[in-house]
Amino acid sequence: MTEVSQERKKYLMGRLAQKVVDMRLAPVAIVMLESSKPLSFLASQTMVFFNPFYHAFFKYAEYDEITSLLEERENIEALIVEIERLENERSKK
Repeated sequence: MTEVSQERKKYLMGRLAQKVVDMRLAPVAIVMLESSKPLSFLASQTMVFFNPFYHAFFKYAEYDEITSLLEERENIEALIVEIERLENERSKK
């Protein structure tokens, strides 16, 4: 498991949430994240499996850090909150 500082965690969560909102996938992402909470470790391992696909969006080191972050349930909830916040900002514009 890769150790990620709080500052780096905030940056990565914001970047991931922004990509989701930019691609207009917020509702789908929220449902998927909510449903994966009980299986957060398994979901993060699925990300390892899909590693080549995600390299189109993230650098290898970032992807490794995100995978590590999503192993913990509280980080999934934090990501959902950030996606919802950014989606609300986008819809107000």
